[in-house]
Amino acid sequence: MATTTTPPATATPLNQPPPREGLDEYATNAPLVEAVERHDAGWADERLRTAGRLVGEAAFQRWSADADRHPPVLVTHDRAGRRIDEVEYHPSYHAVIGRAVEHGAHSLAWTDPRPGAHVARAAMFMLFAQVEPGHACPTSMTHSAVPALRAEPGLAAEWEPRLTSTRYDPVLAPPQDKAGALCGMAMTEKQGGSDLRQTTTAARPVDAGAGEYELTGHKWFCSAPMCDLFLTLARTDEGISCFALPRVLPDGTRNGFRVERLKDKLGNRSNASSEVVFEAARARLVGEPGRGIPTIIEMVSHARLDCILGTTAGMRHAVAEAAWYAAHRVAFGRRLAEQPLMENVLADLCLEAEAATAVSLRLARAYDADADDRERAFRRLATAVSKYWVCKRGPRHAFEAMECLGGNGYVETFPVARRYREQPITSIWEGSGNVICLDVLRALVREPHTLDALLAELDESAGADRRLDAYVDALRAELRDGNELERRARRLTERMALALQASLLVRHAPRAVADAFCAARLDGAGGAEYGTLPAGASARAIVARHAPEVA
Repeated sequence: MATTTTPPATATPLNQPPPREGLDEYATNAPLVEAVERHDAGWADERLRTAGRLVGEAAFQRWSADADRHPPVLVTHDRAGRRIDEVEYHPSYHAVIGRAVEHGAHSLAWTDPRPGAHVARAAMFMLFAQVEPGHACPTSMTHSAVPALRAEPGLAAEWEPRLTSTRYDPVLAPPQDKAGALCGMAMTEKQGGSDLRQTTTAARPVDAGAGEYELTGHKWFCSAPMCDLFLTLARTDEGISCFALPRVLPDGTRNGFRVERLKDKLGNRSNASSEVVFEAARARLVGEPGRGIPTIIEMVSHARLDCILGTTAGMRHAVAEAAWYAAHRVAFGRRLAEQPLMENVLADLCLEAEAATAVSLRLARAYDADADDRERAFRRLATAVSKYWVCKRGPRHAFEAMECLGGNGYVETFPVARRYREQPITSIWEGSGNVICLDVLRALVREPHTLDALLAELDESAGADRRLDAYVDALRAELRDGNELERRARRLTERMALALQASLLVRHAPRAVADAFCAARLDGAGGAEYGTLPAGASARAIVARHAPEVA
């Protein structure tokens, strides 16, 4: 006769919040919904809600965890000893990136180029990156490659339909046989790093009239090596030039693209980052010979915007998980979310996420096809400024959110631990802090109209808040001082970024949000750590915009 055993009372976890799943990740993010509507992308609302429900499902979140837990593996040879240089991904990774491609996270801005197209695509990209960030790298590069390829109309006509397809096709095959394609990038070399002028990869013309070359060289970083096409730099007789290099040639043979190893990274573990060697790899010239860096900068500019979007998505993820935990966890007789000290921490984290969301989508709108000269000048400087500041804020923000979960936050099965490992990459990728600040100085000195455009943007909030007015006046004085600009570059960049965020919040956010941000970030009433908002800040109202369950 079978017997049943009643588990001891100690086997049942107590006071543990349920998983945060089954929610619409778009509809529950009020700052994002409002910014999408404000910047002319309301037409994408239903598409974004559909995606928001998808990424909020328990199954999608399991895919994210599994993709991080089972990183890609390099397979250099098949069982017969033939060199194949393939990377094997866990099925969960394919599930995630397949859904992102299906929803146009890589292509929406190009396939429906009406006003607000880049805003809609930015929001879509952020929704998927919020839950699983590793796939966002090839998604971003594929999106960013399109404007660079347009420097060579023949190439663009051939590849753009593949790169904007909403069908995910992970198999290495001849380009003409692909249902859809992804694009990667390989610029960094071990001797040069961010100094692209040190590129040593050599390009030998095979048919210069047709733009056909063979590339030989060593690339220290090549992300997502299973992509179908790569934009890369190599040296021709005319100087450093940009090339499009396919993994598989039209006749079906593998190109001379050898994967030396995969990098063992702190985060971004579901995505393969590699070191590769080009061995007489066939490639086609993009743009003019000797003008490779200006050509590929088109791709870099869009990728830097995606760094901002990715960090903002991570901030949203951290805020959502921390607030959810605090809303369901009880300590000292009250929910954590009801305790004044935790309220202050959560509100401060929410302020950071809302400011990042505001600047992210404002920038995205400046990338739309209808952008005029002032908008293009604005985005040139504001993208670099915001890339520096928003991405710098990501890791510390994730750490504070992790601490809201206490010991559970430090455990890898809780998603905030993964997010903490993830956040540094966007600050490093596409130009680390000093590189970005030097780019800001380059714009200020060589393209002064970009500063005029940024200041004109700040002027739109003039008179709305005395603290912001005083801050902008002080910023203008610092910008007029030409002494030791390089040494002061980080301070100048930070102050421009904060002024821009405050200006957007003063104009568009509820008064409780704008007032707390100006007090804490501009007026010195906040402290060095999160959770130090001054007395009078409407903490619960701020948090409710990000986490309705807390209210």
